[in-house]
Amino acid sequence: MKYQETTDWMFNQLPMYQLQGASAYKKDLTNTHLLINHLGNPHKKVRCIHVAGTNGKGSTSHMLASILQEADYKVGLYTSPHLKDFRERIKINGADITENFVCNFINENKSFFESNDISFFEMSVGMAFDYFAKEKVDIAIIEVGMGGRLDATNIITPLISIITNIGLDHTQFLGNTIKSIAVEKAGIIKPNIPVVIGEYTSETKTVFLAKAKENNSEIYFASELISESYPSDLMGDYQIHNKKAVLQAIAILNSQSEFKVTKDDIKTGLFNVVKNTGLQGRWQQLGESPKIICDTAHNKNGLEIALNQIKKETFKKLHIVLGVVNDKDLDQILPLFPKNAIYYFSKPNNPRGLDATILADKANQHGLTGTVFNSITEAYKKALQSAEDTDLIYIGGSTFVVAEIL
Repeated sequence: MKYQETTDWMFNQLPMYQLQGASAYKKDLTNTHLLINHLGNPHKKVRCIHVAGTNGKGSTSHMLASILQEADYKVGLYTSPHLKDFRERIKINGADITENFVCNFINENKSFFESNDISFFEMSVGMAFDYFAKEKVDIAIIEVGMGGRLDATNIITPLISIITNIGLDHTQFLGNTIKSIAVEKAGIIKPNIPVVIGEYTSETKTVFLAKAKENNSEIYFASELISESYPSDLMGDYQIHNKKAVLQAIAILNSQSEFKVTKDDIKTGLFNVVKNTGLQGRWQQLGESPKIICDTAHNKNGLEIALNQIKKETFKKLHIVLGVVNDKDLDQILPLFPKNAIYYFSKPNNPRGLDATILADKANQHGLTGTVFNSITEAYKKALQSAEDTDLIYIGGSTFVVAEIL
């Protein structure tokens, strides 16, 4: 199969959370271990940093990768979901995995995947480790897909574990309390492996301390320990916490291994994250006059921060292109949005996208008014036509919305 045929097969033939939601979530790591054994345990040949959290794990992972690249290491980066192309999930020094490797990996293992019901995410994780091992990376930054304890990435014994923060998201899988979600995220804490906590509450701190004690793992609360600050090309106040977690992780890496990262590496790495890694969609400015911002924030915690960031912007009118997926608790997120904005409601081009009419009706109940459009592209075009040079256009609500615009 050629590349397009291969990715079509991956997306259409196998369970995939990004498309299907709950039916793609597996309750144990049996299949992951089966797959990784079949591949010859490539994860054991790769030194890793493991990154979990409700929000910020993607930014944190890319910051780490950028800094380590500046320190002249060959750095693997595994993240999810992708915005435009599956290959964005698996990179080495900012370059996407090759189409040939994707095709060959799937073609060589297709019968095994089919006979053992290997999920989309499981095969993606296996592919990443196989690629990183064969390309002999110096270190790989591995982002958790969802949760932690039962995530397919949780087969590794990393050099460092990082948990960025805890918020209410994916409650149908991880539990509907902050404590239960913290327990799932804390599942990446391994025996005798240091763990860095980016943000915490009194409730989550108790969970993290107990899990770290159980595993004899040294625990670092980055917000209390790191005071030095560096500018970054990733905009948005919410990156302050992510940077602190990154700086703490680099400090640990410098102290415990042969890895050596200088302050200049940190400074240059943080200032060139997008250039070095290709990260998109994090408070990304797409235009000026009118100013256009897109952001992949999609849960209560992430949207709260992004919408607070809007309040710090200067503009005449605010235009919001909004779309969400159908498993979002609208009564939880819609009250966060400003009532004095003009809304352009639309459905992301994804099976899980929520019908724009349903979104608009629910938004009206919360005092948010606007127009329904047939597509994200149509909504965006109308916002561009309507906005004056002094206005602000914000695009968000879902990763899929941002992907369509980019």
